[in-house]
Amino acid sequence: MTKHKKLTRSRDNRVIAGVLGGIANYFNWDATLVRIIFVVLGFLPVLPGILVW
Repeated sequence: MTKHKKLTRSRDNRVIAGVLGGIANYFNWDATLVRIIFVVLGFLPVLPGILVW
């Protein structure tokens, strides 16, 4: 039987609300790397348009 992963907020990697830490835990990535990727994508003109929708 396979164990299903749930996407939840992190209780350990909480910088603001633990959302990016939870994403990092889900994909087994480093939380700092996920935060850096999020900031870099935030400066692209495509991402803010997607967030507004």
